[in-house]
Amino acid sequence: MKPLSHSLAFASLAFLLACPGGTNKPAENVSPTPATEAAAKSDFDGDRAFEYVKKQVDFGPRPAGSAELEKTRAYIIDQLRSFGLNVATDDFNATTPMGAKKMANIVAELPGGSSDIIILGSHYDTKYFKEFKFVGANDAGSSTGALMEIARVLAAKKQNKLTYRFVFFDGEEAFCREWDECHNPNPADPKSPLADNTYGSRHYVSQLVTKNEVGRVKAMILLDMMGYKELQLDRPELSSRWLVDIVWQTARELGYKQFTDGREGVDDDDHKPFLQASIQALDVIQLNTYEYWHTKDDTLDKISPKSLKVVGDTIIASLPKIEQRIQSRSQ
Repeated sequence: MKPLSHSLAFASLAFLLACPGGTNKPAENVSPTPATEAAAKSDFDGDRAFEYVKKQVDFGPRPAGSAELEKTRAYIIDQLRSFGLNVATDDFNATTPMGAKKMANIVAELPGGSSDIIILGSHYDTKYFKEFKFVGANDAGSSTGALMEIARVLAAKKQNKLTYRFVFFDGEEAFCREWDECHNPNPADPKSPLADNTYGSRHYVSQLVTKNEVGRVKAMILLDMMGYKELQLDRPELSSRWLVDIVWQTARELGYKQFTDGREGVDDDDHKPFLQASIQALDVIQLNTYEYWHTKDDTLDKISPKSLKVVGDTIIASLPKIEQRIQSRSQ
């Protein structure tokens, strides 16, 4: 991900979000959840999610194309299949500043009563650093572990009205040290192979276009860097406002004060290719107040099972409201 900047690409997307019919509209006609229902926590197990994070960290640094990431991928797939989910990998070749890299997104699907899709995503690679060992406990071990546990809980319940896809993106991190050091000369083109970041999400969205599935995807929720023991999730600026409203209101109903009304400025992340394809998207991330981002100290001791559960409970409790809003709009 990249901190907020006043780049041309961001300005263009901000204009898109502000346009009538864009993604930055407030939630409308969503019935409030009864307090007794909202107060009930989910079956999300923070300790289990923490173990998923620990297992990834134990593999060591996991840059795209590495043997360590291949081991991580096999582990994630094995766990998802044990939940009873249909799992596939979407393999592709990416052109990077370090040469051609083989990458693979992991896609698990939970069918629902409708063929309309909600995507829950996380990247599972870590950034390459030659200067030090970067194990990425929070970036992106925490979001990957949380997404695995969300998938387990939802697969066990099987109460989803829409089809859910759990997508683990490869190649979110740039190979160059800075996000835009090896910049794309045409940043308005989300499919350009010259962009040194978000390889997996850009590829995935291009496949949605190719398969004519963009219209089926009604919402996308991205988790990224959300397991810090001093969790503070501010409202993201580059996200669909109605999704932000639902999730942050649900957190308040659950009594989770870690979701705050501050502003989180992230210029680019795996949700951006979805926004550029006119898909409603939300980025749940703690970047501004996480001092260990892209340092050797992004280690397991920074992660809290409680923080993982706060986010897991909130997302799971938000999904029925999101489904309701989507279905009310389609009638």
